[in-house]
Amino acid sequence: MQTRRWRVHMVPALSILLFAGVGLVAVQIISNSPEPVPSYVAQPGRDTCQGAEGYAASFGGRRTFLWRSDWLKEARHDLMADEAAYQSLLQRADLALTRGPYSVVHKTGVPAGGSRADYMSLGSYWWPDESGPEGAPYIRKDGHANPERTTDRYDLQRLEAFSLDTQNLALAYYFSDDPRYAKHAAKLIKAWFITPDTRMNPNLRFAQGIPGRAEGRSYGIIDTLRLLGVVESIGLLAPSPEISPAELAALKQWFRDYTGWLKTHVNGQDAGKAKNNHGSWYDTQLMSFALFAGDLETAREVAEEAGERRIATQIAPNGTMPHEIERTRSLLYSIYATQALTAVATLGECVGLDLWHYAGPDNQTIRTSVDFLAAFAGREAEWPYAEMQVEHERFYELLATSAWAYDDSHLKDAAKLMWERASSQPIAMRLYPHRSKQLAGEVQTVTGSAGGLE
Repeated sequence: MQTRRWRVHMVPALSILLFAGVGLVAVQIISNSPEPVPSYVAQPGRDTCQGAEGYAASFGGRRTFLWRSDWLKEARHDLMADEAAYQSLLQRADLALTRGPYSVVHKTGVPAGGSRADYMSLGSYWWPDESGPEGAPYIRKDGHANPERTTDRYDLQRLEAFSLDTQNLALAYYFSDDPRYAKHAAKLIKAWFITPDTRMNPNLRFAQGIPGRAEGRSYGIIDTLRLLGVVESIGLLAPSPEISPAELAALKQWFRDYTGWLKTHVNGQDAGKAKNNHGSWYDTQLMSFALFAGDLETAREVAEEAGERRIATQIAPNGTMPHEIERTRSLLYSIYATQALTAVATLGECVGLDLWHYAGPDNQTIRTSVDFLAAFAGREAEWPYAEMQVEHERFYELLATSAWAYDDSHLKDAAKLMWERASSQPIAMRLYPHRSKQLAGEVQTVTGSAGGLE
């Protein structure tokens, strides 16, 4: 937690009265009390996320949290009128039918002191030191991903494939009602989380390790961002009988165990203490997984602290992200960090809190950061900090989410620019109401990354 501030407000009448020479002055002293997060007020005409049940009440029993039901219902309507996009989605799902199941036990490497059932990955930007024996200890090259991390020795590539295939299948089932997609999605999910011989142990003890330096790090917690989409996919499968009540209970228990690990293991705790995007994505995961597991207390605690811990500390008054603009890919990471805050705000709605409009001591809000970034939509070359390559798809996702949250026409226009510049439209982009009058555009593909950055 951040150090609490003492604030003194001059007000007409309050509980403590002081004599100040020329008269009576009323002073309010607030001790050890942060700015509270305002309550979320449901907006007319929009579906509401209701605690651990998510959007189930307005979504035919589909318990989603980040995938808004009204967005998906609009996307379903639009997709039925776009045969090319619809067939593209089904083609991706058909390919997924031929793959998997995936499991952490399939890797060729074994974590030192662990088992094959423990997830293991390599730090993204760490490379062999050619001057050292066998390249160890590895050295850091910020922004340059080591391709070794996606080899069969580690689990990152199969986690990515598992997440993408599960999402493609769940979306295809939602859009087509074809039970084949639900059946295979459920098969993948059970293998990863439930089947004794193939399930992943609910920990990231060996995530993003560095040869010669660390067996695992707090930075590795971000790897399981890929499970956010899996949680939403499980929700989309609700009308299907492929996941039984007992299996759903087992899935909830896995995520209950994992959130417990995140809160108690030093790597999870350190990720929660991070002052940059890692801290916000930690909050996103903890809230999402806790909601899925039915742990409303944890989700609400995270949301109550997120204003002071994240928004007030990560966003400067001018809208920049000080910890992100230092990076070699500063625009990407600024977008990425703000995207994490919008995810926390989206999940905050589920516990009745409005982080969209939380203001820090210098009036920093999520909107402050979004507006700063939106000013460079279509003018990315004018970005005043270091950047190697712009990801228009991720920029679009941030702007479309924010345009919807704030109902702002300027943000909608900026989102449309990013849609037009995107080289492909990955899975996540299909979930936004992009076919509205303000965000018209043609879908080309439904590929893309399911996960995060370091």
